[in-house]
Amino acid sequence: MSVNDYLYLVILPILAVSTVLIFIRFVIGPTLSDRVVSLDLLLTTGIGIITIYSIHTNQPAFLDIAMIMALIAFLGTVAFSYYLEKREKNE
Repeated sequence: MSVNDYLYLVILPILAVSTVLIFIRFVIGPTLSDRVVSLDLLLTTGIGIITIYSIHTNQPAFLDIAMIMALIAFLGTVAFSYYLEKREKNE
């Protein structure tokens, strides 16, 4: 079994199942901070799926897209945490 087969047959289904579980946590999450963490984790899992697809199809252009998504996810998480911090100070 080559590395590509291992990624495509083992790791990709694990990431797909984890994506479903994370999305359930995103929907159920009782607080806003739970939803922010699950959204960040959902984007991180999506980046992993894009990376595996890029390796499997031998298309390095998708890695650039994954890096841009990681930057957007990081900035979004920082913005939400800044919002939550300001909201707690006003209460």
